[in-house]
Amino acid sequence: MKLFHRGRLVKTHPRQAPGGRSTDPADLPTERSGYAMRDLDRLQATAARHGRCIGIYAERLLDDPLPWTRMRAVYRLLGLVRRHGPGPVEDACSQALDLDVVSVAKIAAMLAKNLQATGPHPPAAAGATGRFARDPAEFTARTPEARRHLAVVPHPTITTIEEDPTP
Repeated sequence: MKLFHRGRLVKTHPRQAPGGRSTDPADLPTERSGYAMRDLDRLQATAARHGRCIGIYAERLLDDPLPWTRMRAVYRLLGLVRRHGPGPVEDACSQALDLDVVSVAKIAAMLAKNLQATGPHPPAAAGATGRFARDPAEFTARTPEARRHLAVVPHPTITTIEEDPTP
């Protein structure tokens, strides 16, 4: 195929089968050639420029038998970087990688709820206070008289029994 502009030959493309396409990357603008040519390495490098964890997260997203089907997820991740800045997205990606969660929707939710600043809540310990546990302050003595461990209080109806001296 030959392309002319005002009678002058501009570009020649080889003949393609019916329905086929031929794109020369040199004809595209440099900032759009990675998108148009589905260049995975360039996309991953763009993500890595924003932060180490963002780059690793993009690599995990593209780790698929058909990686070009996951490119939109990486573009959404880069959109989150533009919207929220690289710092918060880096923190959210770091926490998501620690928890082995690879979903840009989760990153967006973390950024929306600002959970990356607080971090995930660890599960409660097995020996945590129970439902009927009492406050330890209830067991402290408040006065010097209450600090005695044992006090003998005579009962009014019980008389003392004297021991029999004979065995």
